[in-house]
Amino acid sequence: MRTLLKNIYGKISDYFQYTDKFLWLIIIALNTLSLLLIASMQRAGEYNYLKTQTAALVIGLIGAIILSCFDYKYLEKLWWLAALVGLGLIAVVFLFGIRVEGTDDTAWINLGGYSLQPSEIVKICFIVTLSAHIGHITKKGNIKSFKEVCLLAVHGAIPVMLIHLQGDDGSALIFALIFIIMTFAAGVQIRYYVLTGIAIGMCAPFVWTSVLNDDQRSRFKVLLDLDENSKSVYGWQQYQGKLSIASGGYTGEGLFKGQRVGYGIVPEQENDFIFTVAGEELGFIGCCIILGLFLIMLLRIFYKSANARDEFGQNLCIGVFALILSQVSVNIGMVLGFLPVVGVTLPFFSAGGTSLLGLLLCMGIVQSVHIYSSDERLIIKPHENE
Repeated sequence: MRTLLKNIYGKISDYFQYTDKFLWLIIIALNTLSLLLIASMQRAGEYNYLKTQTAALVIGLIGAIILSCFDYKYLEKLWWLAALVGLGLIAVVFLFGIRVEGTDDTAWINLGGYSLQPSEIVKICFIVTLSAHIGHITKKGNIKSFKEVCLLAVHGAIPVMLIHLQGDDGSALIFALIFIIMTFAAGVQIRYYVLTGIAIGMCAPFVWTSVLNDDQRSRFKVLLDLDENSKSVYGWQQYQGKLSIASGGYTGEGLFKGQRVGYGIVPEQENDFIFTVAGEELGFIGCCIILGLFLIMLLRIFYKSANARDEFGQNLCIGVFALILSQVSVNIGMVLGFLPVVGVTLPFFSAGGTSLLGLLLCMGIVQSVHIYSSDERLIIKPHENE
């Protein structure tokens, strides 16, 4: 028994010797703040969001640690499995998808009384498959080939269109942004993005009149205050959210002391608008600390990409970087009224077990890139001829 305990301790010691401890500290700091804000927010209701979030955090951390122990190169060989899992999850939503309270899209499935949002797991699958695709093209030196760029565009369009058909345009937007950032970082020429932007601009009138529904158009009108109901109907959530943030001043009212939080003034505050809890209770300084932690995390992940041992590892890290950057930017833009409300969560903070689980698994992948890009490999190695 003593020998067994010694071996276990040795493995744990080895792991923390090679893992990025600073990145783990950032992850823990963000999730600690998240649990505090969720605990404060749920004073206004009966549902125990904290319980679900804590369970997802524990499971996600265990999964991230396990995943980080495996060489990320295995993911490159299993890209086809990631594609099948991603498409399979999307198909399940089409067949058995449900809506949850407070949403207007069919993007969840019911598992024994718990709702699961498959698109959060599909994001990981997409990052893996696109990383492998980009790596394959880059190795051949064809990243500037028109044909290969078109094939990449098809790769990116598949999840975007399928998720859009489910009505989850927020997630579809995140998939599109991940694709843009990953391909741009890989070296796809700027002219392709310019041409795509021009094409989108030319199609905008048709999209406005024939693709967007009345509810979606109203969310855009709110931003310019073009509708008399901008504050009382479609813009109510954003309006009240901005009031909550403003009420916090520089230092906030203090954790568990926000009156607007306690009365649940902001609708669905536990999800997309959790940042308003930070604004009211932690104030401007607290919000800056949260955004500063995200910035440090993003810079750390970008650094991992720059120091990865191969292009696949670089692409994986850029994919995770793009995921977090996109969601933080869109979510904060929604809360502050710069962007329409499209249902994008704030990473690590918004209540949602699937979202947190997916993000932590992404962190496990980044840790794997870090560990297996060092001079010495750890714990589980691929065969030497791989």
